[in-house]
Amino acid sequence: MFAGHLGAALAIGRAEPKLNVGALVTASLLLDLVLWVFVLLGWETVIIPANFASTHQAAYTFPYSHGLVAGLIWSGVAGLATLLWLNGRAIQRRAALLVALTVFSHWVLDALVHRPELPLAGTGSLAIGLGLWNRMPVAIGLEVAIVLAGLWLFLGRTPLTRGKAIAVTVLTLVILAFTVIGMTLGPAPPSARAMAASSLGTLALVCALAAWLGRVRAPSPGA
Repeated sequence: MFAGHLGAALAIGRAEPKLNVGALVTASLLLDLVLWVFVLLGWETVIIPANFASTHQAAYTFPYSHGLVAGLIWSGVAGLATLLWLNGRAIQRRAALLVALTVFSHWVLDALVHRPELPLAGTGSLAIGLGLWNRMPVAIGLEVAIVLAGLWLFLGRTPLTRGKAIAVTVLTLVILAFTVIGMTLGPAPPSARAMAASSLGTLALVCALAAWLGRVRAPSPGA
């Protein structure tokens, strides 16, 4: 659901065009950024099963990044950070709410596609997941729909120049293409740590590019 998270960020971005879309892209990927850091630290685990080539699904134990309670906490932290970042700006509270909503949208979308492995609280609590990845054509169709809808909503009210808007569109569609390839044809990662390191690097690059493309002319004081 990599591209789907970006689609959600773009859709939510329509509600506040003055907010750098890179902030919302980062918010939409925050839970995965936390996940891969925690995997590298040994606090959460990812297992690559023997049938990965046919299912393209790893098995996760990630209560601190993808539990429901954890998702709510990370959403609150991101919203608070946005309040502090935009202190004194007219869009401060609205932006904080949108960032928090975008963080939590990640959990909601993951709950649709993962098998029942997203815990409601900590380890051992009830885990949920609709498992749409077991019906990959349906999952991919949903992700494509989210991305296209997000782009349509975002581009309809973006303050970006035509060139930057095109660049955001290209970046999003390239990520969608790689997501579809990864979920259908991609080989198994050599190890969980390699998967974590490469995923973390990719996410950081996408967030940086989105933040750079999302920059607009600074508003006048008090805007």
